[in-house]
Amino acid sequence: MQGYCSGRHDDVPAIVSWLENCIVDIYAWCGAERLQLNADKTELLWFGPVSQLRQLPSQNSAIHVNQCVVKPVTVVRYLGVWFHAELSMLSRVSWVTQTCFYHLRRIRAVRRQFGRDITARLVTALVLSRLDYCNAVQDGLPASTLALFQRVLHAAARTVLDLKPRDRVTLPL
Repeated sequence: MQGYCSGRHDDVPAIVSWLENCIVDIYAWCGAERLQLNADKTELLWFGPVSQLRQLPSQNSAIHVNQCVVKPVTVVRYLGVWFHAELSMLSRVSWVTQTCFYHLRRIRAVRRQFGRDITARLVTALVLSRLDYCNAVQDGLPASTLALFQRVLHAAARTVLDLKPRDRVTLPL
């Protein structure tokens, strides 16, 4: 379950109060439906530019949920996508890149036992599907961040084509 609220950084006490009231109502509804929420797993993330996030009052930016204090975090994971407070997506990109390179190393170790067709299917299933998952959230990211994904694509092509690490996979202009 997620809740969203927008406002200015000087409205933080009012936003925190509103969030606490909403959470109380959600807990009451869940109790009436015989559902239980785990307050220990509740996360709070303030989005915004770094300059505004630094201006947040630290003592007023936490919320209280059933005797638990929920302090703000800088990164949350939702449906396998890591969201960073500044919306840089760097945590997600680095995690996906790490995972893809791990799978490419494992595929590279056994690729000679399979043909090119099976290797291509493994790369598609284990690597390219991770790059494509929730790629709409990557729209508008800087080229330097997306360059990590380009490195994964080049490494995947080298794995499928059984090329050396320094061989070109793009056509020269």
